[in-house]
Amino acid sequence: MDKIVKLISLIVFFALLNSCVINSNMMFKTPKDGSFVYDSIPLKPKEDYKLSIDDKLVFSLRTNNGKSLLEGLSGTLTNTNDPQGRTSLNGSGVMNEYTVRSDGYVELPVLGDVHVQGMTIKQCEDTLEFLFQSQYQDPFVQLKVTNRRCVVFSGDGNAANIVTLNNLNTTLLEVLAQTGGISQRGKSRIVKVMRKIGDKREIYHIDVSTIDGLKYADMIIQGNDYIYVEPKPQIIQGVLKEWAPIASLASSVTLIFTILRYTN
Repeated sequence: MDKIVKLISLIVFFALLNSCVINSNMMFKTPKDGSFVYDSIPLKPKEDYKLSIDDKLVFSLRTNNGKSLLEGLSGTLTNTNDPQGRTSLNGSGVMNEYTVRSDGYVELPVLGDVHVQGMTIKQCEDTLEFLFQSQYQDPFVQLKVTNRRCVVFSGDGNAANIVTLNNLNTTLLEVLAQTGGISQRGKSRIVKVMRKIGDKREIYHIDVSTIDGLKYADMIIQGNDYIYVEPKPQIIQGVLKEWAPIASLASSVTLIFTILRYTN
């Protein structure tokens, strides 16, 4: 009997030890006492998107303040194997794609290397227009970032999607829709948007469980935003999952002790 008690005690110990991993995939937890203070929700971005490393850019250049298309500065993507992400020009009328390197520079035709990291799109357009002035008359530049993206956790624990933001005015609701909406496990009343402002990230708490949250669902999402739908804890399922092999082991050991007891 003492052996059985010791065995059961050991099994309970390991069960309690394993219980620590239940719902361990939940992220970005805040204190349950309500002491965490969220930032004020901006329906519109506080600042324009700033170019960063690995951004892919396309631009069009016209002379005479946009009246004529500049020959030779547009082409199709013909060098996709280039490790720098650069493309050659073939004059077919399709804009090339250029990648911001790890040093913050992008290599452009005619101009060569231009430092663009940290610039807004408008600042970069103005800079390129200024640099092109020495070569062309009244240059007019239009720039677009083709790989602006955000990371979305839709409420399935650690399951995530990367969504490309093709529209500058893509809303929170549109991004959630692109990932299939909030999952069955997700809490629609706790949606956290994490946005990098300067050297830190601001965190916004959005409740879309009621009609009152509709205005916040229309907030504009920026590149590099994290959207995290808090999942519901799966306590019962987690306990059953963790206890199943332990219970099976306990049953087997108890059966063996019972057989040995009656055979002796």
